[in-house]
Amino acid sequence: MSRPEADGSDMPLDLGLTATDGAHPRRRGLFRKRYLLGLLIPVFMFSGAVIGMYYQPLGLQKFYELTGLQPGGGAKSPIALPPEIEMPQEMAETLLPTDVVGLARLMPRGDVAIVAAPYGAGDARLSALLVEVGDHVARGTPVARLDNAQALEGVVLTAEANLAVREATLAQTRSAIAASRAEAQASLDQARATASEAETILTRTQDLTARGVATTATLDAARTASAEAALAVARAKATLARFSGDALDDQPDVIVAARNVAAAQAELTRAQMDMGRAEVRAPIDGTVLDIHATPGQRPPSEGIMDMGDISQMMAEVEIWQDRIAAVAVGQPVELAAPGLGRTLTGTVQSIGLTVGRQGLISDDAAANSDARVIRILVSLDAESSRVAARYVGLEAVARVDTGAMARASQ
Repeated sequence: MSRPEADGSDMPLDLGLTATDGAHPRRRGLFRKRYLLGLLIPVFMFSGAVIGMYYQPLGLQKFYELTGLQPGGGAKSPIALPPEIEMPQEMAETLLPTDVVGLARLMPRGDVAIVAAPYGAGDARLSALLVEVGDHVARGTPVARLDNAQALEGVVLTAEANLAVREATLAQTRSAIAASRAEAQASLDQARATASEAETILTRTQDLTARGVATTATLDAARTASAEAALAVARAKATLARFSGDALDDQPDVIVAARNVAAAQAELTRAQMDMGRAEVRAPIDGTVLDIHATPGQRPPSEGIMDMGDISQMMAEVEIWQDRIAAVAVGQPVELAAPGLGRTLTGTVQSIGLTVGRQGLISDDAAANSDARVIRILVSLDAESSRVAARYVGLEAVARVDTGAMARASQ
């Protein structure tokens, strides 16, 4: 190999064309690939970290849950934001920076009332349904019957018979007490008359004895008769004293019999109240929303039926705890859902006092179902309430216009 071939002027041509001197070019190409690879690896790592922090895969979620750390390095706007709520296009186009968005659930005023079997119904089964879905019923109206009605009616008949016996016993006691008191009074009157007569005879005998007409034996007999008559009066008074008071109902035997009647009346009243266990009554004024049982079935744990006052519809909205400070009572709210075909409007009626777990979950599989939210209640206007009455339980997206009051005051 000649030295001119190693001249620097020939080097560029040898890099691309000469095969025998390819060692040096190969080393420079390898150096360039490594240099490029060294640049790309940090870029991929940084991009993957950012994407991973934003979408929060399961492993990253567990890491934050265990350590209590928050992504974003303590910044006011962390990178790992909550998953975006998918909202209708028309709502997204008019979204303002001051708006607060949350998932909502349509419900009747006072929420859905569960109509369950009455307390103490036991293993009674449903005998008949008296209403259908969509019927409006007033509070206390029977909506279903149970098959324990005959057994409870038998208890009522027994209690009525027992009451009749006790009432007859009371009447008998009153009659007997009245007769006994009258007899005792008559005995006392007779004893007093006998005592008066004996006293008169004693006085006459004493006068005759003083004049020597009657003997001493006659006088002693008169004295004995007078004393016996006085004892008879005392005995009659004691017998009459057993009937204390002038009123017949004040007699002890009559009082006991009257108490027995009261106890029997209480038993009958309780048996009649137990008849309510054979009927299921509406707990509120409202509309039957759904029925969960048919005749012949035992009342299920979720209740026989659901009712609700759909004359005024509400919406329960879950607001993230970091945005609740901007929400106030009276602010306008807009709700939208694909199934409605239109938006609903209302105002914030009340704001919850506790922070709880998220109960409404969006369709996004990456949504955080362990979020901390505060629930607010939204009262829908008349037209929106009429439309929402057909969609109890429908999930929607709610937008609270927190800047409406400020714009109205300007």
